[in-house]
Amino acid sequence: MLLHTRCRGSVLIIAMVMLLLILLLGVSMTNIGMLSEKAARNERDRKIALLAAEAALIDAELDLSNASDSQSRSAIFSAHSTEGFIAECSRGNQHLYQGLCNSLNGQRTWQIVDFMAGSKDPVTVEFGCFTGQNMAVGNGPFPVKLPRYLIELTLDNAPGNLTYPHYLYRITAIGYGNHVNTKAVIQSYYRKDD
Repeated sequence: MLLHTRCRGSVLIIAMVMLLLILLLGVSMTNIGMLSEKAARNERDRKIALLAAEAALIDAELDLSNASDSQSRSAIFSAHSTEGFIAECSRGNQHLYQGLCNSLNGQRTWQIVDFMAGSKDPVTVEFGCFTGQNMAVGNGPFPVKLPRYLIELTLDNAPGNLTYPHYLYRITAIGYGNHVNTKAVIQSYYRKDD
């Protein structure tokens, strides 16, 4: 009879250990699921920021080309003119030369300009400022705020540009995700034919 009582006690201990292992396995699986969901959310946020930056890049190219909006300033851009481009960058909301920087001295203005600044006198141009384009912002699949861009004037050293200076425009755009801390910065060069 003694041997039979000992067996019952050991079965209880084995059952408790098995339940503990199952509990630990369940907690581990829950943590893995939560980490996967968080990674997916962060990836979605990063893609929203990238798409917003691409939209700002297209807006800047539209600003440089022939925007049909009444606020358009595309007429001031020429492959042979430096009009409006200064070394310190022009600033001020909807100032005709806002966001235009002269980088002919080799300086990379986009590396020192604060794209995040929410000042009354910003250097960067907000999406749609000179083109009249609209973008939804807020919750869900939208960025938390409008993307911004900066246009720098650089020398075009392409073959055949020997008679007089030709210029390229380096566009730097920043987009935001659902959170202001999620940002994407992209850059392109734009050549305007005259």
